[in-house]
Amino acid sequence: MPKEPESKDCDMCEIYHVHQDMINKSKLHLLDEKTTGHLADTFKILGDPTRIKILTILSNDEMCVCDIAATLQMGQSAISHQLRLLRGARLVKFRREGKEAWYSLDDNHVVILLKQGLQHILHD
Repeated sequence: MPKEPESKDCDMCEIYHVHQDMINKSKLHLLDEKTTGHLADTFKILGDPTRIKILTILSNDEMCVCDIAATLQMGQSAISHQLRLLRGARLVKFRREGKEAWYSLDDNHVVILLKQGLQHILHD
């Protein structure tokens, strides 16, 4: 069995050797800058525990802002701010019914993102 390097920088190669065939193949799968930026922005939005909680409860059913705030025991203005960010990222959508604002997930891709993330962290 190969022995682990004793270097403190075990996450680096001990020699510098470029594998050009692998580099060329990898470059075919690189995302363009605009797409990379949009994806990074989406993950930034998902990086907030309150927003994850909002998305989780909306994955079951549409809810009005009052009900989301009550469920999370937070003020409506704080929830509204988070919903505005989620809406800007196209993760949620809303509709008005009289004086109430009802929110739901934008589409099924959001559910898939949440489920995949959850599966990843629960994976042994």
